[in-house]
Amino acid sequence: MLQISSQINIPENEIEIRYIRAQGAGGQNVNKVSTAVHLRFNIRNSSLPEFYKSRLLNLSDKRISSEGYIIIKAQQFRTQSKNREDALNRLSQLIKSVAQVRKIRKPTKPSKSARTRRMDEKSQRGRTKALRGKVGDS
Repeated sequence: MLQISSQINIPENEIEIRYIRAQGAGGQNVNKVSTAVHLRFNIRNSSLPEFYKSRLLNLSDKRISSEGYIIIKAQQFRTQSKNREDALNRLSQLIKSVAQVRKIRKPTKPSKSARTRRMDEKSQRGRTKALRGKVGDS
């Protein structure tokens, strides 16, 4: 059972986990032991609430396939158990990220005094630069 929040849990039978051989360095161990984890989670057939499903399916994330599967490959660690835990944590974080509703930004304008101050600073800077010109013959 994967705990997402206090009300939302994902049963283990909805998460498909396969162990595969990891890529990269690892010496003799890399050719013998399947330590990497390949996690697949079907969003459409899951027990998640519709709010989560729709938000996940609308998310533009390379881990979500066009068929509605979340595919996570974990091979950071050298043991199956740590990679499995890492994959489940990443799945949990992805689902939690869509639950947060972003606050709508209210556009603001600078105050009149701030605009005046900005224009005064610009004109002062212009006067300073104008004094840097070539010195004429006198």
